[in-house]
Parts: sequence; structure tokens; C-alpha cells
Amino acid sequence: MAQQISESELILMKIIWKNEGSSLYSLIMEELEKDKNEWKNNTVLTLLSRLVEKKFLKIKKIGRRNEYTATVTEAEYQAMQTHRFLDKVYGGNVKNLVSTLLRQDILSADELKEIETFWRNEHE
Repeated sequence: MAQQISESELILMKIIWKNEGSSLYSLIMEELEKDKNEWKNNTVLTLLSRLVEKKFLKIKKIGRRNEYTATVTEAEYQAMQTHRFLDKVYGGNVKNLVSTLLRQDILSADELKEIETFWRNEHE
């Protein structure tokens, strides 16, 4: 899945992921209203159509209503974007990424220890 999704499309995907990967159009609109998002119906339908075209969503007709189901999980999307970022910015070099995170105080020593513990537990 090589295509990118826009920030606006990502907002819709997060709503769908939050609802266990599947949402009716009406629920999506309710969630947007809760977040004070005032997109018009046509805007939302256009964004959903683009996500279907990009194969991030599929549509299932339920009577006259559309149910949108994610074809990729949030974790899969995050992994995909992490790899893309790592390749684009750091040439795939994880060590340089971690070094930057530490030098810029984005990642604390305690967080690094947590990651090391997690890594050990995952690979024992």
C-alpha cells in the first residue's frame, strides 16, 4: 500500500479505527461534530471516496446506508508511516533516529530504559 493519506483523511481513519475498524457514515458525522469539525457532507463523502480508491477503506451497503471498514489497522498504518519516515529522513538508519531523539531531549533516559526493557522482554 504505497499511497499516502492526507491529514483530513487521517482524521476519518482515526474515527473508524476508534470504532473497532468499522463505522456507518452517520456515526462518522456524529464524531466529527463532537470534535467541533464543521465539514460539509460532500467534503466527508469525498474524503471517504478517496480512502476507498486508495484501498484504505471498503464500503458495505446496509440497506440505504454505507458502512466503511478499514482494510488496514491503525498499528499497520503507524508501522508503514514509521518505515516511510525512517527511510526518507534517516536513510533507514534507526541509530541516527534514536540519536536525534536523545540529543533533542525528545526521548528521556527513563523512556530509553523502558524501551530497552520492552525489547528484552519481546526477544526472550
